[in-house]
Amino acid sequence: MSRTEDEKEPIMYIEPLASSREWLHDVIPSGQQVGEYLKSLFPISTWIYRYNWTWFLGDLVAGATVGVVVIPQGMAYSKLAQLPPEFGLYSSFIGCALYFMFATSKDITIGPVAVMSTLMGNILTDVLPLLPQYADKPWLIAGCMSVVMGCIVMAIGLLRLGFIVEFIPLPAIAAFMTGSALSIAMGQIPTLMGNNSFKAYNTRAPTYLVFGNFFKYIKHCNINAAVGLTALFLLYAIRWTCNYCARRWPKREKMFFFLNTLRTAFVILLYTLISYLVNRNHRDSPKFSILGVVPRGFQHMQVPVVTSEILSKVAGKLPSAIIVLVIEHISISKSFGRINNYTINPNQELIAIGITNIFGPFFGGYPATGSFSRTAIKSKSGVRTPLAGVITAAIVVIAIYALPPVFFYISNALLAAVIIHAVGDLISTPTAIKKFWKVSPIEFVIFCAGVIVSIFSTIDNGIYTSVALSGALLLFRIAKAQGKFVGSVRIYDRPSLTSAADGSRPPSSSQKQLVETGNSRNAFVPLDCSDGINPAVKPQQPTNGIFIYRFNEGYLYPNAMHFTEHMVAGIVKRTRAGIANPYGSLGNRPWNDPGPRHKTDFDIDTSLPVLRAVILDFTGVSNVDITSIQNLVDVRRQLDRYANGTVSWHFAGIKSLWTRRALIAGGFGSSDSATRTVFSVANIGMSQDKEYGHEHETILPSSLVSGDEEFMADSASQEKQKHELTANSFDTLAIPVLGINHPFFHVDLDEALNAAEVELGFK
Repeated sequence: MSRTEDEKEPIMYIEPLASSREWLHDVIPSGQQVGEYLKSLFPISTWIYRYNWTWFLGDLVAGATVGVVVIPQGMAYSKLAQLPPEFGLYSSFIGCALYFMFATSKDITIGPVAVMSTLMGNILTDVLPLLPQYADKPWLIAGCMSVVMGCIVMAIGLLRLGFIVEFIPLPAIAAFMTGSALSIAMGQIPTLMGNNSFKAYNTRAPTYLVFGNFFKYIKHCNINAAVGLTALFLLYAIRWTCNYCARRWPKREKMFFFLNTLRTAFVILLYTLISYLVNRNHRDSPKFSILGVVPRGFQHMQVPVVTSEILSKVAGKLPSAIIVLVIEHISISKSFGRINNYTINPNQELIAIGITNIFGPFFGGYPATGSFSRTAIKSKSGVRTPLAGVITAAIVVIAIYALPPVFFYISNALLAAVIIHAVGDLISTPTAIKKFWKVSPIEFVIFCAGVIVSIFSTIDNGIYTSVALSGALLLFRIAKAQGKFVGSVRIYDRPSLTSAADGSRPPSSSQKQLVETGNSRNAFVPLDCSDGINPAVKPQQPTNGIFIYRFNEGYLYPNAMHFTEHMVAGIVKRTRAGIANPYGSLGNRPWNDPGPRHKTDFDIDTSLPVLRAVILDFTGVSNVDITSIQNLVDVRRQLDRYANGTVSWHFAGIKSLWTRRALIAGGFGSSDSATRTVFSVANIGMSQDKEYGHEHETILPSSLVSGDEEFMADSASQEKQKHELTANSFDTLAIPVLGINHPFFHVDLDEALNAAEVELGFK
């Protein structure tokens, strides 16, 4: 409705209640949203039509670089999984070949990784004795697990439940990565040194036992140690030299980066050549342990075997495997997305790794996920799009068909060196661990607990420990959340420093004084000056029995009682009861209230006020529930008895219509005198403003803002709810921010405090 200058009447906004129909309308997707959802399942459709030669050159270089690295790593990690080396190549191929169609990250590379492979090896070690018929074909069990894990992860992505990954915090991830890396490295040292063939030596035992047994049987080391140690030294020497040269000659940094990236391929080729020269005439009894025959081509393509027999034996291992599969991929993809300034879609990433793990076993693959080392290489190589994975897959296929004769002479000690060198980057650095301690000591303890359990038990238990402790900490923080009583301090928007000196020389600090310039406002801070508030600041406690309490967390059933108990205890400590002896006689006093022995002994501190109003700061509350609202209703009844009267309740900063609806259902938000309160605030507000001679826009319990000339609303409904206020009472056209039908809901604390004081007659 339009208004003229002569019709300056405030528009009375009546706030509607949230309805289930509106909720369903917001939840149920429209046809357009369904179309967008289906399109989002194939992110390639958003960029493939813009593909160009510049992108192709970047993808070609990055894909080829990763391809050279993934071949030796894939075979080495396959040994960790207790599978023949060719299965690592199969997994590398299918991960790179399929991911690009569903990817939202251009950097990540899916394939065999050390932690997942080690976990799979431990699972096979535990399950094969229970399934002896698969002893000669363990890859069938690995393939079954890959299909099941892929289906679960893809379902999580399709249902858009990827947010559950956020419940696993960084310390838990770092703990299991560090523990896994230490376990993997220690498990490879016997192979590196050549004493892993001793029968009493179980390299799959807990890390501390492997460490002890290594020194116990160190006398059984052989010539493999010379191969493994020198290869490991050479890998670190090349990396250190290239990093140093890149810093020394920054203009040639790119060249040194590629030399550093290719160090694994160079060392593999060098030692394979040495192995060939040494063992070419001793193929049946080589001088040191070598890889042996690797079949050419995809020799294990078949439909995966998924049976209830296998699933019943591996069911208990699936949770830890899925956790590793998901968090390793998501954490890596998010990290490189931030580094390269783009955003990934976690749900879509889950769909991508789910699909690759479902189809991987058809080609002989086992569970695969994102690789940190290969992703870092791909990112630094200048990758432009996810299509670089196809280049990597093509190189892997060439290796599968053309290089098996070369693979025959690769030393097992050399592969152990490659694994140790690769997993070393997964160990948290001392700087990172120190930062954990500085940021959150209790999460530092969780990190240490996860690492210790991984070392003294298994990787699975290390994962469960760190995740469980992190979850327990989260629940404890929610359940034991504690609010704060707050008071007001005056803040000046534009303070400036001027000198009391005459200006002839620079003023000293003692000569400076703060001069208030510009506008000022109230800020509400904890009365105890916690949260880093300057102790010299003295917040102003609301007078006349009014208390402001701030919720620092969501107000839900786990913490509802804790919040209100703390609030009630603080109020009782700062006020006196509304009546000296509320029980009348000793017999009427509750058994759990010791009180004075005789009713005549009641002594009330008259310097303390009687409770009149409670203002709750809901700016930190996103949701409420039935339990928390009922708890608030019970507290209101308790405080009414304590004050021997009706305590007024005001709420500031409510964010959700459903929170308002819940509070209204509990009897909050308005009272029988609500209308009188509205007019009282309007009249008093205007009289104060006229006295000081400036316009007033915030004149109702719900803040008013300057409105447009056209107010699009239901005219009939507005006319029914409109109050009879004269146009002359207002200097500007004003629109209430919140509905006047719930005058005890306020925009901020300043308004809530003002409304409470007006309602109680203090203004």
